[in-house]
Parts: sequence; C-alpha cells; structure tokens
Amino acid sequence: MIPLDTALTFFGFAVALAILPGPDNIFVLTQSALYGRLSGIFVTLGLATGLIFHTSAVAFGVAAVFETSQFAFNTLKYLGAIYLIYLAYKAFRASGTKLDNENPPKEPWIILYRRGLIMNIANPKVTIFFLAFLPQFVDPQLGAIVPQFYQLGGLMIIATIIMFTSIALAAGILGNWLRSSHTAMLWMNRLAGSIFIVLAVKLAFAKK
Repeated sequence: MIPLDTALTFFGFAVALAILPGPDNIFVLTQSALYGRLSGIFVTLGLATGLIFHTSAVAFGVAAVFETSQFAFNTLKYLGAIYLIYLAYKAFRASGTKLDNENPPKEPWIILYRRGLIMNIANPKVTIFFLAFLPQFVDPQLGAIVPQFYQLGGLMIIATIIMFTSIALAAGILGNWLRSSHTAMLWMNRLAGSIFIVLAVKLAFAKK
C-alpha cells in the first residue's frame, strides 16, 4: 500500500491536473451547459471509468505498445477523432431544434455515460501520460506494483469525479440561462460542435 504522504501528494497533483483546461473537462462543460447538470455528471462518470482502462494499460504494460508502436497509437487516436467529429455533427444538427424552455433535452444516462467512456478511452495520450506520471509514485520496496498502480488510479478517479462534477454543476447554472433563450441555445450548440471539431483535429495531429 502506498504511504499516506505519497497518496496526498499524488492526489494534490491529480486535482491540479483535473482543473487544467483540457478535452475532458471542456467536454463536461459543454454537455452540462447544453443538457443540464445530470448530463455532465453521467459524462463525468464515463470519463472516470475510462481511467480504469488507462491505469490497467500502464499496470500491465500495454501502454508500452502505444509508446513504441506508431500504428497502434495512430489507430486509436484516429478512432477518437472520428468519434469527436460525429459528436460535432450531432451538435450542429441540434442547433436548429426547437427547445423546451423549461426542460433540457433528455438523453438516456447510458448514452451519456458511454459518450464519456469512449471519449476517454479513445485518447492514447492519456495512456502515455499515465505511463509517464504514475510510475513516479510507485515504490517496488513497498510490495506488489500492480496494486499500487490501481491505488493511484483510484485517487485519480476520485479527483476527476470531484473536479469534473463541480464543473458540471457550475455549467448547469449557465444551462438554465441558455434554455431560456432559443438563440443562445442555438449558438451554444454551434460552439459545442466547433469545440468538438477543434478537439478532433488536435487529437488527429497529436504526436507521442
């Protein structure tokens, strides 16, 4: 088990990293503003679950494949970019939809959860980041390494849920205003679509 001081230090870094603007928290922000707080929270849970995949990849050495194989890295990042373009397409199509001023559009929670999960898993840079970041806090002298990786991954998940849920709740306030204005909602959808395209291009051209 990792020492308490190591856990606290790691958790502090994890919180700071979650605050920094990036694809995941921007994704939560736009989904919450458009569709309400609960939507952002379910997306957050999907994103957080994706971190289990990246933690496992590092713990069992799969991340080394992405680091050494350009083909594997490119395949995953292009799939992620295609998914973001699909989300952009849906956002632009929604821009012309007449909205209910009292209730945000509803989507099944499983779709929102899956959206966050795919968004996170399809970004190989997260795995590469975990490969560089997590081992710094692992000490072989403390026992088995794999459980230590999962303890660190768990702390990262907790930090992500706390910070991203805060973003979702704050963005939900913005969403209340957006839903009172058809024009504002239309432009917010267009902004969300544009953000997805930018993120897709950024991911497509990402290098290891």
